[in-house]
Amino acid sequence: MKKLFTITCMLLTFFLHSQVGVIKGLVTDKQSEMPLEGATVELLNTETATGIVTDSDGYFRLNNVPVGRQIIRVSYIGFETTTIPNIVVTSGKDAVVNIKLVESFNQLDEVVLSSSNTNKDQALNKLATVSARQFSVEEVNRFSGGRSDVGRLAANFAGVSAPDDSRNDIVVRGNSPTGLLWRLEGIPIPSPNHYSTAGTTGGPVSALNPNMLKNSDFITSAFPAEYGNALGGVFDLGFRKGNIDDYEYTAQVGVFTGVEVMAEGPLGKNKGSFLVAGRYSLVGLIGAGAGGTAATPNYNDISFNFDFGKSKLGSFSLFGIIGNSDIEFLGDDIDEDDLFSAEDENAFVDSGFGVVGLKHSIPIGNNSYLRTVLSGSFSTNEFTADRFINKDTPQERVILYNESDNNENRLSFSTLFNSKLSNKSTLRGGVLVENFGIDYDQSTRDEQPDNDGDGDPDLFNFNNIDDNLSIIQPYIQGQFRLTEKLTLNTGLHGQYSSLNEQFVFEPRAAINYAVARNHKINLGYGIHHQSIPLPLLFLNENINGSLVQTNRDLDFVQSSHYVLGYDAKLSNSWRAKLEVYYQDISKAGVESFPSFYSTLTEGADFVFSNDKVSLVNEGSGFNQGIELTVEKFFDQGYYGLLTASLFESKYEGSDGIERNSPFNNGYVVNLLTGREFKIGKAKQNILFFDTRLTASGGRYFTPIDLAASQAAGFEVTQDDIAFSEQYDGYFRWDVKFGIKLNSKNKKRSHQFYVDLQNVTANENIFAARYNRLTNEINQVDQIGFFPDFGYKFQF
Repeated sequence: MKKLFTITCMLLTFFLHSQVGVIKGLVTDKQSEMPLEGATVELLNTETATGIVTDSDGYFRLNNVPVGRQIIRVSYIGFETTTIPNIVVTSGKDAVVNIKLVESFNQLDEVVLSSSNTNKDQALNKLATVSARQFSVEEVNRFSGGRSDVGRLAANFAGVSAPDDSRNDIVVRGNSPTGLLWRLEGIPIPSPNHYSTAGTTGGPVSALNPNMLKNSDFITSAFPAEYGNALGGVFDLGFRKGNIDDYEYTAQVGVFTGVEVMAEGPLGKNKGSFLVAGRYSLVGLIGAGAGGTAATPNYNDISFNFDFGKSKLGSFSLFGIIGNSDIEFLGDDIDEDDLFSAEDENAFVDSGFGVVGLKHSIPIGNNSYLRTVLSGSFSTNEFTADRFINKDTPQERVILYNESDNNENRLSFSTLFNSKLSNKSTLRGGVLVENFGIDYDQSTRDEQPDNDGDGDPDLFNFNNIDDNLSIIQPYIQGQFRLTEKLTLNTGLHGQYSSLNEQFVFEPRAAINYAVARNHKINLGYGIHHQSIPLPLLFLNENINGSLVQTNRDLDFVQSSHYVLGYDAKLSNSWRAKLEVYYQDISKAGVESFPSFYSTLTEGADFVFSNDKVSLVNEGSGFNQGIELTVEKFFDQGYYGLLTASLFESKYEGSDGIERNSPFNNGYVVNLLTGREFKIGKAKQNILFFDTRLTASGGRYFTPIDLAASQAAGFEVTQDDIAFSEQYDGYFRWDVKFGIKLNSKNKKRSHQFYVDLQNVTANENIFAARYNRLTNEINQVDQIGFFPDFGYKFQF
C-alpha cells in the first residue's frame, strides 16, 4: 500500500496543463436505424459555442473539446431534441457517442424545442420498454468491486442477486442462473466465462473484455418477442466499432482483468475500422493464487471486430472472442478452506470458449433494413480428479475418481427485418436457427456402489452422448405509438426443438403510459419457455444393464411473467423506478416418484446432478417481488445508485411440498456512490473515489446428516427437509480510488486505481460441507479482504 501511495503522489506532479480531446459519433433515426444527414450537434457548457452538422452518413466530429465530462445537444427537423450528458473526454482516446433520435409524434417540419436527456435506464432496443435498462463500459469499469465484469455489474441493478464472490453467476428475480440468455451481436452464445462448464451461464472470471463493448442492454422480465429460450434474464451485448479516423492503442494491467493490449483504427476506404484486444492473466504470469484458491489460474482471451464499412452490397463485419483457461489443484498445496478443491485430490481443469460471426446489414428503401448474422461457437471443458486413498500412510494409493470431457459446438443463423411504417409504428420480424453438436463424456465414483468388489466405488459413466439438436425461433413484433402518451409493444415468439419435436407460441406485450410529464406507468406480460439444461437431458440411466437417456424427451419449462412499473424523472439527473412482478413457472422437471427435487434448483455450481433420471414435466414454482431504484446520474461531479429488492422464490417437487428455492435470498440492497475532483493547473486531471455497500439474505440449503455421511464416507443430506435452513446474511463494503491524467501536448492519458474489496473482511459463508478427512461439517467462508489494482495507458 505504501508503494501504491507513493506512485500515486508522483503521478500527480505530471500533466498539469490543459489538453483537449474529440467527441464524434453517429446520429440515426431510432425507429428505422437509418443515418440522419444534417442533424445539428452542439457542445454545451463551454465558453465558446461549438456546433457541427452530420454528414451524408450521419457522422459528426467535434474537435478541440476540453477534457472532462461534457454535454452535447442533438437536434433535427421533425425529431425530438436530445441532450447527452456525461461524455468522458480524455486526451488519450476519442469519445464516441451514437445517438438515436425519436421522430416527433405530430411530424413537425421544425425542430422540437423541448429537449430531454437520454436516460441510460431505457434500453437501446426500442421494443424493450419494461424491466430493461442499458449499461455502458464506463459503468463496468467505474463501479467498485466489479472486477470489470459485466455480470458483476448487473448485480448492482434491482432484482439481481449475486452473493457469491467466487463466481459471477447472477440470480434474476429468484430464477436459477441457467435462466439467463447471453447474446452478442444479435445471436445467442455459450457462457462467456473462463472455467465455465457445460450448461452453466457463469464462471469465476469473465472472458468478455469490457473495453470491446458498446452500450448494451440488460432485461429482467417480460422480454420482447425477439428473445427466446430463457426464463430469467437477457444480456444483449454488442461490440463497438474501432476508430474510423485515427489509430489508437491501449495497454492495461489488473489483478483480475490481467495484462491487456488493444489496437484500433481505420480499415479500407469506406469508413471501415478494426478493433482487436488480447488479455492474459496477471496471476498466471507471476504464479500467484487468486479468487479463493491457492492454485494459480491461467487464462487468456482475444476479441476482435472488423467492420468493412458500407458498399453497394451493404455493410459487413466480422467479430469474435476466443478464450482458454486452465488450472491445477494439487492436494499437497491446497488449504482445507479452499473454495474449489480438496486436500486429498489432484484435480486438473482445462476449458475453452469461442464465437466467430459474420454480420451483414443492408438498407431496403429509406425506412427499412435487413440484418443477418451467421456464426459458429464452441465451449469445451475437461476435468480430471485423482484421489488419494489412505493418504500419508504406507498404504497410500491414487485412483481416478472423476473424469469429464465435454464439448459443445453451435452453428447459428439469425435474420431480422425492421421497417419504420410511420412515425407512429415500427414492425420487426425474423428467425433464429441454432444447431447444437453435443459431445459429452462424464464418469464418476462419487456415491457409487462397489459392484466389482475391488474395494473402491465403481467408475460410472453417467453421461456419454455424441448427438445434435436444432432449436428454431421465429418471431414478429411491433411498436405502436397510439397517442403521445400511450405506446404499445406487442409480438409473438415461437420455439421448436428437434429433440422433443415440441413447438410453442409465446405472446408478449407491454404498455407504456405517460400519466404526467416525467411520470410513466409500465405494464408487461409474456409467456417464456426454455429447454432443460443439456447435461440433465442427456443423463444415462442403467435399465436392465443398458444405459438409456430417459430425460431427452422432456418438454420446455414454461414461465408466465407479469410486471407493473412506475417511472418518475425527479429532475434532469435524478430518477426513481418501482416495479412489482410475479412469475408463474410450470412444467419443470421433477422425479416420477414423491421427491423434493426440481430442475429449478440447478445451476448455481460448476456441475449438475448426475442421478436425476426418468424425470417428468410436472414441477412448478413462482417468483414474486417488489423493486426500487433511486438513481442520480453523474452530474456536478458525483453520482449515486440505490437499489432494493424484496422477493420470494418457491418451488414444488413431485412430493407436492412447497419449498424455498436455493435462490430465495429474500432481499438485496445495493448502495453505490462516487465523486470526482478536478485537479491540476487547468483542472484537466481527475481524482476519483467510488464505494459500494451490498447486503442480502443468505441462501437456503439442505442440512447435512452427519451420522449418515460418516457411515457412507461422502456427504449425505436430509432431503426430506430440503432447503429448510438459511445461511447468515451477506454483507460487503468495497472502496475504490484512483486518478486520471491527461497529457500536456500529446494524445495520451493514464489511469490508475486501487479497489479495496470487502474492506471490513466480513466472513460471508460460502458453504457448510462435510469434510471426509476430518469426518466433520466445516464452514467455508468466501473471499475475505482483497485488494485489486489497475493501470491503463491510452495513446
